[in-house]
Amino acid sequence: MKKSLKIITIKALLMLMVFNVSVYAQDKTYKSGTVWTVSLVKTKANMSVEYLNSLKANWKAINDEAVKQGLIISYKILEGRSANPEDFDIMLMVETKDVATIQANEEKFDAIRKKIMGGEDAIQKVNQARVDVREIYGNKMFFEVVYK
Repeated sequence: MKKSLKIITIKALLMLMVFNVSVYAQDKTYKSGTVWTVSLVKTKANMSVEYLNSLKANWKAINDEAVKQGLIISYKILEGRSANPEDFDIMLMVETKDVATIQANEEKFDAIRKKIMGGEDAIQKVNQARVDVREIYGNKMFFEVVYK
């Protein structure tokens, strides 16, 4: 009984190895393109206009300056109705060349943020005010799919 169990186990492992080799042998027909950092936001009831207006005052200005300095490629804000009560309604999207560019430009972004918003105290004040109008559901990094 033990011998037949060992044989079945060995055969199963061999089949898995063959399957894994065939999966890895497939060529990708795409490559990674630009990197999108996406924030998923849920605004509180009747607060989406206030939140979007606050983004114009600083988030947009920061990203406009980042585009001018070549730190990012582009940015977008998408607004839509929530699919259910637990769903987000706003996406903040920032496109960069690659992950290394994001890491290399952190200090430059901080300098832009402080210049536009007026320093650490002002940044804290804006962030605290936003707690009353929105909840961040998460941040994700996506790689654009570019077909070969």
